[in-house]
Amino acid sequence: MNLEWKELGRKEILKAAVFTVTERESQGPNGQCGKYIVNEARDWVCVIPVVGDKFLMVRQWRHGEGALSIEFPGGVIDYGENPEDGARRELLEETGAEAGKLIHLGTVNPNPALFANHFHIYCAKDLRFTGKQNLDSDEFLNYMEMDKKEVIAKMGSKDFPHALMATALCLYLAHGEEG
Repeated sequence: MNLEWKELGRKEILKAAVFTVTERESQGPNGQCGKYIVNEARDWVCVIPVVGDKFLMVRQWRHGEGALSIEFPGGVIDYGENPEDGARRELLEETGAEAGKLIHLGTVNPNPALFANHFHIYCAKDLRFTGKQNLDSDEFLNYMEMDKKEVIAKMGSKDFPHALMATALCLYLAHGEEG
Protein backbone atom coordinates (compact mmCIF):
# COMPACT_ATOMS: atom_id res chain seq x y z
CA MET A 1 0.00 0.00 0.00
CA ASN A 2 1.30 3.43 -0.94
CA LEU A 3 1.62 5.70 2.11
CA GLU A 4 3.33 8.72 0.58
CA TRP A 5 1.79 12.17 0.26
CA LYS A 6 2.53 14.63 -2.53
CA GLU A 7 3.08 18.30 -1.70
CA LEU A 8 0.97 20.51 -3.94
CA GLY A 9 2.03 23.88 -2.53
CA ARG A 10 3.27 25.81 0.46
CA LYS A 11 2.63 29.21 1.96
CA GLU A 12 4.76 31.07 4.51
CA ILE A 13 2.64 32.01 7.52
CA LEU A 14 5.26 33.40 9.93
CA LYS A 15 8.96 34.13 9.64
CA ALA A 16 10.69 34.35 13.03
CA ALA A 17 14.36 34.64 14.01
CA VAL A 18 14.90 30.90 14.43
CA PHE A 19 12.21 29.27 12.28
CA THR A 20 9.58 29.78 9.61
CA VAL A 21 6.05 28.42 9.92
CA THR A 22 4.61 27.16 6.65
CA GLU A 23 1.25 25.81 5.62
CA ARG A 24 1.61 22.94 3.19
CA GLU A 25 -1.16 21.64 1.01
CA SER A 26 -0.67 17.95 0.35
CA GLN A 27 -2.49 15.14 -1.39
CA GLY A 28 -2.69 11.72 0.24
CA PRO A 29 -2.29 8.35 -1.43
CA ASN A 30 -6.08 8.05 -1.79
CA GLY A 31 -6.42 11.51 -3.42
CA GLN A 32 -7.57 13.28 -0.26
CA CYS A 33 -6.12 16.79 0.15
CA GLY A 34 -5.29 18.62 3.36
CA LYS A 35 -3.39 21.55 4.80
CA TYR A 36 -0.63 20.90 7.33
CA ILE A 37 1.50 23.25 9.46
CA VAL A 38 5.28 22.64 9.34
CA ASN A 39 8.06 24.46 11.20
CA GLU A 40 11.14 24.97 9.05
CA ALA A 41 14.44 25.73 10.77
CA ARG A 42 18.13 25.16 10.29
CA ASP A 43 19.46 21.87 11.61
CA TRP A 44 20.61 21.62 15.22
CA VAL A 45 23.61 19.86 16.70
CA CYS A 46 24.35 18.38 20.12
CA VAL A 47 27.71 17.28 21.54
CA ILE A 48 28.17 14.83 24.41
CA PRO A 49 31.62 15.74 25.78
CA VAL A 50 33.22 12.93 27.79
CA VAL A 51 35.83 13.61 30.47
CA GLY A 52 36.65 10.24 32.06
CA ASP A 53 33.56 9.15 34.01
CA LYS A 54 31.96 12.57 33.63
CA PHE A 55 30.04 14.55 31.03
CA LEU A 56 30.67 18.23 30.36
CA MET A 57 27.21 19.84 30.68
CA VAL A 58 25.78 23.34 30.31
CA ARG A 59 23.06 25.06 32.37
CA GLN A 60 21.03 27.74 30.66
CA TRP A 61 17.66 29.47 30.69
CA ARG A 62 15.03 28.06 28.34
CA HIS A 63 12.24 30.52 27.50
CA GLY A 64 9.69 27.88 26.46
CA GLU A 65 10.10 26.04 29.76
CA GLY A 66 10.49 29.25 31.76
CA ALA A 67 13.26 27.61 33.78
CA LEU A 68 16.90 26.61 33.84
CA SER A 69 17.83 23.43 31.99
CA ILE A 70 20.93 21.23 32.22
CA GLU A 71 21.90 19.99 28.77
CA PHE A 72 24.70 18.80 26.56
CA PRO A 73 26.33 21.66 24.61
CA GLY A 74 24.83 22.41 21.21
CA GLY A 75 22.87 24.76 19.05
CA VAL A 76 21.94 25.83 15.56
CA ILE A 77 24.20 24.91 12.65
CA ASP A 78 25.36 28.02 10.78
CA TYR A 79 24.44 28.55 7.12
CA GLY A 80 26.87 26.63 4.91
CA GLU A 81 28.32 24.73 7.88
CA ASN A 82 28.30 20.93 7.98
CA PRO A 83 27.05 19.21 11.15
CA GLU A 84 30.51 18.06 12.33
CA ASP A 85 31.95 21.56 12.04
CA GLY A 86 28.88 22.91 13.84
CA ALA A 87 29.42 20.41 16.65
CA ARG A 88 33.06 21.43 17.03
CA ARG A 89 32.13 25.13 16.99
CA GLU A 90 29.30 24.83 19.52
CA LEU A 91 31.47 22.77 21.90
CA LEU A 92 34.24 25.36 21.74
CA GLU A 93 31.88 28.36 22.04
CA GLU A 94 29.93 27.02 25.02
CA THR A 95 32.66 25.25 27.00
CA GLY A 96 36.02 26.39 25.65
CA ALA A 97 36.83 22.74 24.87
CA GLU A 98 38.14 21.29 21.60
CA ALA A 99 37.43 17.67 20.67
CA GLY A 100 40.40 15.52 19.70
CA LYS A 101 37.92 12.85 18.55
CA LEU A 102 34.34 13.42 17.40
CA ILE A 103 32.01 10.44 16.86
CA HIS A 104 28.68 10.83 15.02
CA LEU A 105 26.04 8.96 17.05
CA GLY A 106 23.04 9.65 14.85
CA THR A 107 20.67 12.12 13.24
CA VAL A 108 16.98 12.39 14.12
CA ASN A 109 14.03 14.65 13.33
CA PRO A 110 12.84 16.50 16.48
CA ASN A 111 9.20 15.75 15.61
CA PRO A 112 8.49 14.56 12.04
CA ALA A 113 4.83 15.55 12.29
CA LEU A 114 5.69 19.23 12.78
CA PHE A 115 9.38 19.92 12.01
CA ALA A 116 11.34 19.83 8.76
CA ASN A 117 14.83 20.05 10.30
CA HIS A 118 17.21 17.51 11.83
CA PHE A 119 19.16 17.09 15.06
CA HIS A 120 22.72 15.73 14.74
CA ILE A 121 24.29 14.09 17.80
CA TYR A 122 28.02 13.66 18.43
CA CYS A 123 30.23 12.33 21.19
CA ALA A 124 33.41 14.32 21.88
CA LYS A 125 36.48 12.69 23.41
CA ASP A 126 40.11 13.60 24.05
CA LEU A 127 39.14 17.14 25.02
CA ARG A 128 41.60 20.00 25.17
CA PHE A 129 40.50 22.99 27.23
CA THR A 130 41.30 26.46 25.93
CA GLY A 131 39.83 28.18 29.01
CA LYS A 132 37.77 30.56 26.89
CA GLN A 133 34.06 30.56 26.07
CA ASN A 134 32.83 32.50 23.04
CA LEU A 135 29.09 32.85 23.63
CA ASP A 136 26.55 34.52 21.36
CA SER A 137 25.39 37.97 22.51
CA ASP A 138 22.09 36.56 23.87
CA GLU A 139 23.60 33.37 25.29
CA PHE A 140 24.20 33.08 29.02
CA LEU A 141 25.26 29.70 30.36
CA ASN A 142 27.52 27.95 32.80
CA TYR A 143 29.32 24.72 32.05
CA MET A 144 30.31 22.04 34.54
CA GLU A 145 31.40 18.43 34.79
CA MET A 146 28.79 15.96 36.06
CA ASP A 147 29.10 12.25 36.81
CA LYS A 148 27.71 10.18 33.95
CA LYS A 149 25.63 8.12 36.38
CA GLU A 150 24.03 11.28 37.80
CA VAL A 151 23.12 12.58 34.32
CA ILE A 152 21.66 9.20 33.34
CA ALA A 153 19.66 8.97 36.59
CA LYS A 154 18.30 12.53 36.39
CA MET A 155 17.50 12.71 32.66
CA GLY A 156 13.82 13.58 32.33
CA SER A 157 13.66 15.27 35.75
CA LYS A 158 12.87 18.93 36.47
CA ASP A 159 16.53 19.93 36.00
CA PHE A 160 16.87 17.90 32.76
CA PRO A 161 13.57 18.60 30.89
CA HIS A 162 14.89 18.72 27.29
CA ALA A 163 13.56 15.71 25.34
CA LEU A 164 16.29 15.97 22.69
CA MET A 165 18.93 15.57 25.40
CA ALA A 166 17.26 12.30 26.42
CA THR A 167 17.38 11.24 22.76
CA ALA A 168 21.09 12.13 22.60
CA LEU A 169 21.79 10.16 25.77
CA CYS A 170 19.91 7.12 24.38
CA LEU A 171 22.03 7.19 21.21
CA TYR A 172 25.18 7.53 23.33
CA LEU A 173 24.20 4.46 25.37
CA ALA A 174 23.07 2.52 22.28
CA HIS A 175 26.50 3.04 20.69
CA GLY A 176 28.18 1.56 23.74
CA GLU A 177 29.85 4.87 24.53
CA GLU A 178 29.09 4.58 28.26
CA GLY A 179 32.39 2.96 29.10
